[in-house]
Amino acid sequence: MSDSKIYYAIGEVAKMFEVNTSLIRFWEKEFDIIKPKKNKKGNRLFTKEDIANFHVIFHLVKERGFTLEGAKKKLKGNKEDTIKNAEIVQSLQKIKGFLIELKQEL
Repeated sequence: MSDSKIYYAIGEVAKMFEVNTSLIRFWEKEFDIIKPKKNKKGNRLFTKEDIANFHVIFHLVKERGFTLEGAKKKLKGNKEDTIKNAEIVQSLQKIKGFLIELKQEL
């Protein structure tokens, strides 16, 4: 994600998570922590905070196998810990990628 960019189109967000745009729209409706702005044409514009929330949802649903209801309950019950755990997993995945690259260069 570019630090200078404020808003991301739905296609960009879908590409980040390697999912289709219909899933992004569906999660937006299902999870109240996703609150995109809409321009005059009605196009969704997602902020970095929205994308961070998508990471948490993606972690719960796609990586940990939660149902949508389970993910909603988890976010309601202990949102901060859930976000922290998702951030830790994301950091570990970056470290793993770096180590794999390093190994390939040796």
